[in-house]
Amino acid sequence: MYLLLFALWLVINGRLTPELVLFGLALTAIFAAVLRLLFGYGPRTELRLWRKAPLFAAFLAVLFGEIVRANLGMIGTILGPKRRIDPTVVRVRTDLKTQFARYLLANAITLTPGTLTVQSEDGVLTVHCIRPGLLEDTENGRIVRLLRRMEA
Repeated sequence: MYLLLFALWLVINGRLTPELVLFGLALTAIFAAVLRLLFGYGPRTELRLWRKAPLFAAFLAVLFGEIVRANLGMIGTILGPKRRIDPTVVRVRTDLKTQFARYLLANAITLTPGTLTVQSEDGVLTVHCIRPGLLEDTENGRIVRLLRRMEA
């Protein structure tokens, strides 16, 4: 993290002078120390994050695909001849263990058109849907499988 922050400092400044390099080294050292004190962020945490970076990239790619698919579905729902709009509230139970994974799932649901996560409590998400069938494969869908792998 320290090297990444320092590289970011150098890129943002756009110049390479001894003063900027020394100031950047000091500033990133202070920032890294604050992260360690406040959040317990250290080398082990960083190594774990770097190992999970490909999974997180896959999660973002799948999420983007789901958002596109949901947008197309909502266009069909709204502009279609039958207008199958039947607003309902659905409870989705998830077996995700960490609060962060449940947070990512709740926000992924909210980002997809036609759904809105209203509440997340004890592994149960309360979701408002435009149609009841929108959340059929949520409990064992690709996003949840990726989040399970990220938790491991």
